[in-house]
Amino acid sequence: MEVIRIKNITDYHRFRGLPKPEHPLISLVDYSQVKFPDDEKTTNIVMDFYSIALKRDIGAKLYYGQQVYDFDEGIMSFIAPGQVLRLEQDPDSLHKGAGYLLQIHPDFLWNSALAKNIKSYTFFDYSINEALFLSEKEENIIVNIFENIREEYHINIDRFTQDLIIAQIELLLKYCDRYYNRQFLTRKISSHQILSKVEEFLNNYFDDKNRDERNLLSVQTVADNMNVSSDYLSNLLKLHTGQNTQQHIHNKLIEKAKEKLSTTSLSISEIAYELGFEHLQSFSKLFKNKTNETPLKFRAKFN
Repeated sequence: MEVIRIKNITDYHRFRGLPKPEHPLISLVDYSQVKFPDDEKTTNIVMDFYSIALKRDIGAKLYYGQQVYDFDEGIMSFIAPGQVLRLEQDPDSLHKGAGYLLQIHPDFLWNSALAKNIKSYTFFDYSINEALFLSEKEENIIVNIFENIREEYHINIDRFTQDLIIAQIELLLKYCDRYYNRQFLTRKISSHQILSKVEEFLNNYFDDKNRDERNLLSVQTVADNMNVSSDYLSNLLKLHTGQNTQQHIHNKLIEKAKEKLSTTSLSISEIAYELGFEHLQSFSKLFKNKTNETPLKFRAKFN
């Protein structure tokens, strides 16, 4: 089945018949305004941004990380960039759905502590396939934070806007972390599937300061650590995410490069070497192909 890749928030708004977002890197959507064609029954989507949803009565099933997301009665869900989800509409449902959909592009977070810390919130992981259930009091707290975020980017944007919104996002995630810990005290979290294992391996690999930096991470190395053949792993990832193993490695390389460019004083050459590139030109070419910017131009935005 075809996988639809949505690269930015503006494209999502266009895809779902929503007005153009007021900010290109962050948007709070009224879910009742999201449009689904009458003939749309199943959609496989990969988005290149974070999606935090608070929904009610959506009349659909959400498949995430090859498992059914427990969403029939759930309230909140969390999707990380580059992860595949499949939405199956219930043709017999009379519910249009209501709630909020907060979309955050990773570039909005660069040059902030949250850019790195957001990965510590495990509810963005494929291995979590339960929606977050909220009490009425908890839901009111979350809704108030959503409204604060929307209010902040609705007013005139100034040099304080990004910091204030990120502070609200951090507050939102901390509350959700508390509520998930409460929810899972008596629940068993599903075992990791191969997609979550790949993501975990890539994160650990690039965070390991003792790894060999002389060579780029290879597809074969990832496959060996998954105990499968390289062809099988690439085909599996391609089927479920629309991208093969090499593309997943490149995406993680660019993510780590952006982190180092925006938060360290390392030279471009030092960053390239730490990521496994033998030649600076190869790193710069890949970065430009993936971001449409040179590493220097990207870093200049944070100086």
